[in-house]
Amino acid sequence: MNLSAPTLPVFIVSVILAVIALLVHYAGVSIPWASKHAFEVLLIGYAALFAGNIFKGI
Repeated sequence: MNLSAPTLPVFIVSVILAVIALLVHYAGVSIPWASKHAFEVLLIGYAALFAGNIFKGI
């Protein structure tokens, strides 16, 4: 299996989702769509990063 670097947009989206999840969980920031689902938001961010590493061109 050959891994490839994710594209810049995928990397940025995954970092933004991870930061949102961490802010909601640890800083108590209230974001309506993420407040009750912080773990899922973090999981989606890392799933996007994983897909960007596995599939070339994503």
